[in-house]
Amino acid sequence: MILKGKVWKFGDDITTDHIAPGRYYHLRNNLGELVKHVMEDIRENFHSLIEKGDIIVAGKNFGMGSSREHAPRIIKLAGISCVVAKSFARIFYRNSMNIGLPLITFDQVDSIDEGDLLRIDLEEGVLEDLTKGVKYRFEPMPKFVLKTIKEGGIVNYIRKHGDLPPEV
Repeated sequence: MILKGKVWKFGDDITTDHIAPGRYYHLRNNLGELVKHVMEDIRENFHSLIEKGDIIVAGKNFGMGSSREHAPRIIKLAGISCVVAKSFARIFYRNSMNIGLPLITFDQVDSIDEGDLLRIDLEEGVLEDLTKGVKYRFEPMPKFVLKTIKEGGIVNYIRKHGDLPPEV
């Protein structure tokens, strides 16, 4: 699975409230409207700047705070293909995997700049900064996680295949 997109850079401790502001909680059943507010408190009009396939690169503890399951969902619906960060909050990580949003834990995010073009091979564990001509390795995702991502999340996987594979 190959992803390619432009980088949008964020810092440490991005909360689920930064991603899906709580004042729009009433839109939780209208994701088309909620996605218009993704990350707006830290990047004005972020949803209108994104191109399909773009990539968020952030520091440590991305997705911290409440277990707001809409946070990874609206990132994905906005067109972001994956998030690369030094670390992720546990519940955000699980919610992202459940909906098929790839997350890559990567210590060298400081070497990536906003606007860089990245090519990421999820199966091989290779992140290439095409702008700088540099390749990095990261721990590839387990095969089951890749299968669920390809299907668009765990619910889609189960609908299509009837159950989880035996290796889970």
